[in-house]
Amino acid sequence: MAAAIAGAVVAALLLLYPARASAAAAVGRGGGCTLCSRWSAATTSTGRRWGSSTASARLGSPAALPASSAARRTSYPPTAASASATPSRSPPSAATHAPATEFCDKVGGILAMHIDDLRALAPLWLSKTEEVRQDKSHWSTNITGDIYGMGWISEMYGYSFGAAEVGLRHKINDDIMIYPGYTPRPGIEPLILHYGLPFKVGNWSFSKLEHHEDGIIYDCNRLFPPPPFPREVEMMESDPNIKRGLFLSIECINTLNEGLLLHHASVGCPKPQWSKYLSFLKSRRFSELTKPKYWKGQQVDSIVTMQHVAVSKANSEYPKIHTLFSTECSSYFDWQTVGLMHSFRLSGQPGNITRLLSCTDEGLKNYKGHDLAPTHYVPSMSQHPLTGDWYPAINKPAAVLHWLNHVQTDAEFLVILDADMIMRGPITPWEYGAKRGHPVSTPYEYLIGCDNILAKIHTRNPSACDKVGGVIIMHIDDLRRFALLWLHKSEEVRADKAHYATNITGDIYNSGWISEMYGYSFAAAEINLRHIIRRDIMIYPGYVPLPGAKYRVFHYGLRFGVGNWSFDKADWRNADVVNTCWTKFPEPPDPATIMKQDLDARERDLLSIECGRALNKALYLHHKRRNCPG
Repeated sequence: MAAAIAGAVVAALLLLYPARASAAAAVGRGGGCTLCSRWSAATTSTGRRWGSSTASARLGSPAALPASSAARRTSYPPTAASASATPSRSPPSAATHAPATEFCDKVGGILAMHIDDLRALAPLWLSKTEEVRQDKSHWSTNITGDIYGMGWISEMYGYSFGAAEVGLRHKINDDIMIYPGYTPRPGIEPLILHYGLPFKVGNWSFSKLEHHEDGIIYDCNRLFPPPPFPREVEMMESDPNIKRGLFLSIECINTLNEGLLLHHASVGCPKPQWSKYLSFLKSRRFSELTKPKYWKGQQVDSIVTMQHVAVSKANSEYPKIHTLFSTECSSYFDWQTVGLMHSFRLSGQPGNITRLLSCTDEGLKNYKGHDLAPTHYVPSMSQHPLTGDWYPAINKPAAVLHWLNHVQTDAEFLVILDADMIMRGPITPWEYGAKRGHPVSTPYEYLIGCDNILAKIHTRNPSACDKVGGVIIMHIDDLRRFALLWLHKSEEVRADKAHYATNITGDIYNSGWISEMYGYSFAAAEINLRHIIRRDIMIYPGYVPLPGAKYRVFHYGLRFGVGNWSFDKADWRNADVVNTCWTKFPEPPDPATIMKQDLDARERDLLSIECGRALNKALYLHHKRRNCPG
């Protein structure tokens, strides 16, 4: 009865005190959550970390509903969950699972949360649980506080790390839940009894683990061993507060037994024989001990916050757009950034642009290109923190997810590009028909895995697998649903080495290099995001253009050339053309020299020349801005 009443009370609290976005309430401040410090050092002096950002959307918000930690066992020592050991400091190799310590709340048990926050948290809760569970090298008790050293409380860490990743800060109180066997603080009347740990009253004890395989609900009128009667408890202890704790313990088991009796009666069990204990469960005394409890804490003001999904203003003709592109801390990506940023300024693209810069801590110390673009810093995933797999392409979905979780935006649509692109004009959702549920992208016909066993293995909806990539125009709502799956599916395909073969993936290198592209397509298929595929947005220089197409993007990911001149971005992987004054790429031919009879070939070559010239023009203006000597 008490458990049911407590559940109803919590539900009522949720209705009375609706939580606002950006805050959560929780019960169970677990002192054993020692990993919060271990996995918190993914930060540098610039403030770059997985769990926070200078533009965080969620941190610092007041909570809407007080929450509780586990109450104390004796006077007021550490809380219930802190029975496990806590190391004196974080182990040295931090930066794996969670943001900085101050963003990791040691909570659990009961949660009261706004639905918007739960939608943001839920996928990360699952993924962080899986991540911590896989990290067997850090299961030991002195790191996790898990007395079994078996990763058993990975889910609890998954919750705390997931909440930290999203930026949820909890209002933590200790007046809602208590473990039977613990002594409540004076004046506190807990609403929830959490019998997750063994407890005893005198010579009687109870442990749920002893009943792990117990079929007690199926055995008519069988109950758990009765605890001492209230009058016996009165004689055991003179301290009134400790005595209250003993009464809570017998209330817990008596309520369980009452529930068993009601269940047995509901399934047709015969009426049990009379006993002194059964008579007590029907007595006024028992009814008084288990009467409904009400929370007496202060109400926290509920403040309406701005929704993170942007809505077009009434006087705005078009929705807001934000453009993203991902890079790494290297000279190779720096010259690509210079090229893309120059073309963005000339393109007439609405809205702002952000570079998602994935760097290791060491790489960031020596990095010189901070001023090349508006930048959101992201921890590098090039070497996977769990598997050690070297796969820099994973940085793209990881960086987009990180940006979504840490930056507040009023954009309704996101345009996602690669760094090795030159813009020739605006890319807008209204021109190409993008809408919620239907992103726009460009064709990647070589993704043959959408048509074979690869899609059947990696998505439940293979018929919805679109062979797309390159340029993406997606509604912010869809991106929030999609981004985490994009990362997961990329990891999943990358791990499937048995299907790296060219005849399965289309990857000419047989190395799983395009796993991220399949991660995108399979993730979209999983949630049935069907793309509007436009062939007139992007072209690879060196390809013959479609008749009449007004391409908005050059994607120079492959070698292209005109006559004896050619360009391959891979040839410039280690060249520091950005920081070496007046360095540029070999000039393409003069367009006036292109006199081919074949009109298609002429148009192809003119586009190739335009791309090469755009890169050199961007570098020239960059060096000029840097005041390179004449």
